[in-house]
Amino acid sequence: MNQQQLQQKMKDWQLESESYLNEMKDLIQMLDTAKQLIVICYFTSSFQLSHQADRVNYGIGSFHIQNLGTQPLMNPHIGIKITSNIDFNFSGKYLYPSSKKTVRVSNAWERINESTDKKEIWLKPTQKESIDPGEILTFSNFQLKWEPDASYSGTIQGFTYGNELPDGIHALNQINLNGTITDRQEEGQLDEKK
Repeated sequence: MNQQQLQQKMKDWQLESESYLNEMKDLIQMLDTAKQLIVICYFTSSFQLSHQADRVNYGIGSFHIQNLGTQPLMNPHIGIKITSNIDFNFSGKYLYPSSKKTVRVSNAWERINESTDKKEIWLKPTQKESIDPGEILTFSNFQLKWEPDASYSGTIQGFTYGNELPDGIHALNQINLNGTITDRQEEGQLDEKK
């Protein structure tokens, strides 16, 4: 092999290496631009229950939205749906559109449906327009209270929506509450029979 042939082989290898490097760069750029939206949402909660008539039951919960993807979720909002055979009193750190301009509360949410609706609560954050990759947005410390006089059951479901999720996603879990109220006289009669 002469020097000219050797130089030609070196040039060919260099061109081949550049071609491979350019192909790898293109693949890496495609990976970077292949943005994925992976969002999960879930409840955490704690309840104090009393199975006696005229005693208040209450719970505290939070609804979390976590972005596990590589692109932000724009204009997030949530829906909380309550299905029950009794009236649950739902409250939390949220404002109404009319009070939004006069009151400033950090980490507050705005209720975007009718305040008279006790079965569905639609909320959006007042100070956050997106959930960035790796970030968690929380509607924290909402309260549920109820004073049952008979057996009760209820389910609380959560949903997350945004520009990229127009049909929404369902929470990974839901809150199920079921209880039977015992009358103190009935309780005493059962104790006497033992």
